[in-house]
This record gives sequence, structure tokens and C-alpha cells, in this order.
Amino acid sequence: MTDQGVAAQGAAPRRSVIDVLEIDVRLLGMLMAFAAVALVFTIWTGGTFVGPRNVFNIAVQTVPVAIMACGMVFVIVARHIDLSVGSMLAMCSAVMAMSQSQWLPRLFGLEYGNPLILVATILIGLVTGTAIGALSGWLVGYQRIPSFIVTLGGLFVWRNVNWFTTNGQSVSLTDPNLLMFGGTEGVLGATASWVLGLIAAAIAVWAIISARRTKERHGFMVKPVWAETVMAGLIVGVILFFVGWLSRYPIPAAKLKRLFEARGEVMPEGYTAMHGLPISVLILILVAVAMTVTAKKTTFGRYIFAMGGNPDAAELSGINTRALTVKIFALMGLLCAVAGLIAQARLQSHGNDIGMLEELRVIAAAVIGGTALAGGVGTIYGAVLGALIMQSLQSGMAMVGVDTPFQNIVVGLVLVIAVWVDILYRKRLGLTK
Repeated sequence: MTDQGVAAQGAAPRRSVIDVLEIDVRLLGMLMAFAAVALVFTIWTGGTFVGPRNVFNIAVQTVPVAIMACGMVFVIVARHIDLSVGSMLAMCSAVMAMSQSQWLPRLFGLEYGNPLILVATILIGLVTGTAIGALSGWLVGYQRIPSFIVTLGGLFVWRNVNWFTTNGQSVSLTDPNLLMFGGTEGVLGATASWVLGLIAAAIAVWAIISARRTKERHGFMVKPVWAETVMAGLIVGVILFFVGWLSRYPIPAAKLKRLFEARGEVMPEGYTAMHGLPISVLILILVAVAMTVTAKKTTFGRYIFAMGGNPDAAELSGINTRALTVKIFALMGLLCAVAGLIAQARLQSHGNDIGMLEELRVIAAAVIGGTALAGGVGTIYGAVLGALIMQSLQSGMAMVGVDTPFQNIVVGLVLVIAVWVDILYRKRLGLTK
């Protein structure tokens, strides 16, 4: 063999930019799909779709589904399904609404709107959601009832227990402290949003640098410096652009005037203020980060993926899969309670139809985000992006006058196509036949 042949044989294969940056191909595909949706509706609506006001509304409306989708990733990864999340949201919302408006004020003799009542209400809601989820997990894990049956039963049971809890009546919620968890009533303002955005950007850069140093210290291969710089720049750019865009959405003058009057003050002439980041979106970010860390850095998360990859092998290796199943469903119930709190705060009331069909949207978000129904594969950021894509589709179609039935048809088609693409992708990698 000639020296040139040896050199050619020993030369490393050329890697694409995507390979060098180590970007998940499925994530890239979802981002391209999201960009396509945004571009189509931006042109169709003359730019209104990407306006600060509509971006704010889409972000707020995405939160409840995205939070529950984070929990659904763990459920599906573990080879289960939860069809009761919408009904659990309604049940937790009913308990919290009645606790705050009637039960706790009567029990302790406190006025509606007392901060202590709100704190106790939230704790009751979280405990309720966790308990319902744990009950489902116990039936699935220890009694070996298929999760499809258990949660299908839960869908009917909790939806109707919710009705009896409020005697079939809607409950109006006007406590300003509660409404802060909703949409426009709970925002940070432009200045605080920018400060928080800069802090988040700094943390993201530090995390990238720290991860690189850890790999180098243990002798692992690292990306080229330019690749790390590009990734850091993209992340920082997305964070600051999102903060800056929402900080351009002004609070209506009439609302500002009412806020000043509530404090016994007169609004200065020409005074303006911006919405900035909604508190509900911050809660979603915290949930997503916590769930990602749980999935990647904790024993609990590793056990979930191990059980989803091969349940029999996981059990033989010493993992208590029954107890793990209870924990997974309990976590799902907890997140349903958080989503219920945010949903009722955004709507400023609890209605019997709250959370209706949300279980389908949650499962669709997780699947569109790359979670494999066969188990063992899934990401939190994918589920959040899946929820965002679905909400963007529905919002865009509503803006251009598409009827609701056709909106649901499109969402259903997107779900089927997403699963089909995932199957083709896994076949290409040789993961399935």
C-alpha cells in the first residue's frame, strides 16, 4: 500500500457542522418545523403572528400543557400512558378553588384573599394531585392493572368527582395573589425581565464552560472551541431575544390607571410600562430545568430510562420497578396540580370544562417532541417544544379564521406524521425493524 493510501485510510472522516455541534437531529427537525409554522402564519397575518402581544399569549397558553407534558415524558418513557391528566387537572383545580373561596375561609374565619389562605390552598392542591397520581401508580405497579385501563377509568372518575366537588357550579377567582400565576396579571415588567434574562444567559454560558472543563478533566472528547462558542451564542441569543420581545408588549393605559388608583395614586401623564416575562412561563422554565436535571443527573431519572429500555432487565438488576411506577405517576399528579393552578389563574375562574381533552394535547406534545411510545426514549425540552408547536398551530389557525374542528384535524394529522417520522428515524438508526 502506498504512503498516500495509508494517509487516506488513516484520515478521519469529515464531519458535518451538525455533527461537530452535536445537535440532536430530531430537535433540529422540530425547530425547523416550528420556524416553518411561524413563517407561514407571519406572512398570512401580515406580521401579527410574531407580534409581542401574540407571542406573549402563545407562551402563556402553552404553559399548562407543557408542564404536564414534562411529566408525561417520564410516564411514556417507562412504557406507560396516562389518559387522566386533564381530569386530574380539573380535580386539583376544583379542590383549590373551593378551598380558597369557601372551605378555608369558613374553617379559619379569614377573609377571601388572605395570603395564608392561598398558601394553604396551593399545598392542598399539590397534595391532592400527588395522592391521585400515587393511587394510579399503585394500581399499575402493585396490582398490575394496565395503565391504559387505570387512567381511562381515572379520566371518567375525576372529571365527575370534580363536578360534585363544586356542585356543578363555576367558581370565580379574583384574589390578585392567585391571578399572578396566570397571564397578564402576573408579569415581571421590562427591567426585572432583562435582569433575569441576563442572569439566565450568564448561567447558560457558565454551564457550557463547566461541562467542557469536566469532560477535559476526565479525558473525554470535547467540541472545538468555535463550536462551543456558536452554541453559547445561540442559547444567549434566544434567551435575550425572547426577553426583549416580550418587554416590547405594553400594558394598556386603562389597566395602569386602575393599578395606580388601587394604590391611591395618580398615574403620571404619559406613563408607560411593559409586560415582560409572565410568572407562569418562569414556572414552566423551572419545571423543565428541574425535570431535565432529574432525568440526566439523578438515580431516579436513570432508573426510569433503564426500566423503559428493558423492564425485565431493570427488575433483575435490583430496581424496584413497582415503587418506581408509583413515584412516576405521583410526579405526574403533582405536575397536574401545578398546571391546574396556572390554568385557573389565567382563566380567573374554575369551570367544569377546565382541562377538557388536555390529556390528548399532553400526549401529543410529548410524542411530537420525540418521546417514543415504545418507551426508553424521550426529552423534556422536546416535549416543551412539542407543546409550543401545537399551541402555535392552533393560535395561528384561529387568527386566520380556521374553524375549531379543522384545527383539531390538523393537530391530529401533525401527531400521526410526527410518530411516522420518528419510526422512520429509528429505522434509519437500526433501532427498530
